[in-house]
Amino acid sequence: MAVRAVVIEADGGSRGNPGPAGYGAVVRDPETGEVLAERSESIGTATNNVAEYRGLIAGLEAAAELGAAEVEARMDSKLVVEQMCGRWQIKHPGLRPLAAQAAGLVSRFAAVRFTWVPRERNRHADALANAAMDAAASGVAPAAAPVKAAAREATVVRATGTDPATTPASWEPRPTEEATRLILVRHGETERTVQKRYSGRGDVPLTERGRAQARATAARVAALAPSVAAVVSSPLSRCTATAEAVAAQVGNPPVRTDDDLIECDFGVWEGHTFAEVREGWAAELDAWLASTKVAPPKGESFVTVAERTGRAVDRLRSAYPGETVVVVSHVSPIKLVLRDALAAGDAFLHRLYLDTAGISVLDLYPDGGVAVRSVNDTSHLTDA
Repeated sequence: MAVRAVVIEADGGSRGNPGPAGYGAVVRDPETGEVLAERSESIGTATNNVAEYRGLIAGLEAAAELGAAEVEARMDSKLVVEQMCGRWQIKHPGLRPLAAQAAGLVSRFAAVRFTWVPRERNRHADALANAAMDAAASGVAPAAAPVKAAAREATVVRATGTDPATTPASWEPRPTEEATRLILVRHGETERTVQKRYSGRGDVPLTERGRAQARATAARVAALAPSVAAVVSSPLSRCTATAEAVAAQVGNPPVRTDDDLIECDFGVWEGHTFAEVREGWAAELDAWLASTKVAPPKGESFVTVAERTGRAVDRLRSAYPGETVVVVSHVSPIKLVLRDALAAGDAFLHRLYLDTAGISVLDLYPDGGVAVRSVNDTSHLTDA
């Protein structure tokens, strides 16, 4: 059974800096302290900082294999913690690919918090790292410990304040590898968007203006992307109709639907205006606005939506390396993708406005780097 939350303890080091190096990582149940997984490996000759990043990456990979949604990563490396939180620049070029790899893993979780701890509180991971260093010095690599099956699901309060801003600054050269480009399109207008009503899983069709918006968006996408590998859509008709208009303009690739791109389930609020929800569910609305963990009554939380949109983005990155994919979805999934791409906080979700048929573009690099090219472009809608 997948765990809800875990604690990672990670460490790494070398005999000589650089010298024979290794890392250790432990994944624990946050409530019981039970060890769920151990990882350690000799990595040849490397620096302390490289080994420490490798320990963090191994811990994050183990947590992902366990199905964790929330992570607290504890390390006695001040450098790694501060760089992963975005407070220190990553000046050494050798650490940037490792930091980017760690950031890519961080994006798979609903929440990650980094905590510096003194070495005496990181003894288990330190012991694993030292054993790996000893093995590196002797030329014998120890076998990596397997991930243990989790005994039960754990729950904790979601970590906040995470800022995995570890990719190179925007003014630095990008890697030579081609990015996977996602052109994110919000569906065209519906009656509910005009009336400003919550529109989640209800299958509401496009209005006549919405269909005109879809055609205008299709022309804009065709101008932005001479070659499109795929058009992927939420299964709801307001999205598939928009996606089909786009596909017709970019070479008619088949429109493929992905259930993970569907809109948030607003539960009993479906079809109501914000004012109606405020009148009928004031306390529930306040709680929902205050935390992405909270779901509308009988609905779905943004944490859950973020988990599935993250899965969808990961699949597209893997399936279409270096290619362009058009993704037609809804306001909540697109906001969550952009939040994670910009390493923004949850307040971003309530401050960003996305118009119907607006276009956002982001590039996903093989090293885990992300470049957001545009957000909510509506220049093509002036005559729609």
